[in-house]
Amino acid sequence: MTESPRATPLAFETLDDVAAAIRSSGGRLSAARRMILEELFAADAPVSAERIADGLAARGGSLDLASIYRNLERLEALGVVHHVHFGHGPGLYSLLVQGEREYLVCERCGNVTSVEPARLDAARDLIRGDFGYEARFSHFPLTGLCPDCAERERAAG
Repeated sequence: MTESPRATPLAFETLDDVAAAIRSSGGRLSAARRMILEELFAADAPVSAERIADGLAARGGSLDLASIYRNLERLEALGVVHHVHFGHGPGLYSLLVQGEREYLVCERCGNVTSVEPARLDAARDLIRGDFGYEARFSHFPLTGLCPDCAERERAAG
């Protein structure tokens, strides 16, 4: 099973902030890493490595998937990127610009809702109280029915 690293998220808002943080920690912002970050900043939702490669190709850039994955892993270890799995597809990557996020995914329509982890603390408290588990919903989301699909199911009887 793939295990999600638990790096402390960096504080950043822009690509320049990320570059400064990487440099201050002794790293460097390679051209490949910069291109990947540009794609992630342009994305409006978590994206796959393949979509990053497609985006780079559309802009005239080119990186092989192995390089993209290597850079994404490094960015995740630095606390810039996080990956999550929605169902049976590939891992999806997003910036931690808003801090840690957890997800709710509708198993019928595929709607994805990104939430702050604190909003799921009541569910975590129930799971901890009943089962002793410390639940995390950042690597694999909570699945169920979104409000619209749940309403349609209730109406169908």
